[in-house]
Amino acid sequence: MADNRQNIMEKAETRFMETQKKNAEKAKAMNEYQTEAKLRAQKTAKLRELRLARDEAERAAEALKPVEPKKKRASRAAK
Repeated sequence: MADNRQNIMEKAETRFMETQKKNAEKAKAMNEYQTEAKLRAQKTAKLRELRLARDEAERAAEALKPVEPKKKRASRAAK
């Protein structure tokens, strides 16, 4: 009977250790995922900022260009 009880305790301990190991692996994976997501968000924000600055510079350069007057079409009566 003592052997049976000891065997049950060993199995329970093994299951407990496996569960603890799985939980630790899950926590590590979640931490890595959150870190990558945070880095991706920072990179996206930086790229968005650069794109907006570029677009604003292009708009400013476009505004400085002189506007060419539109060519008028010849009227049909003149033909």
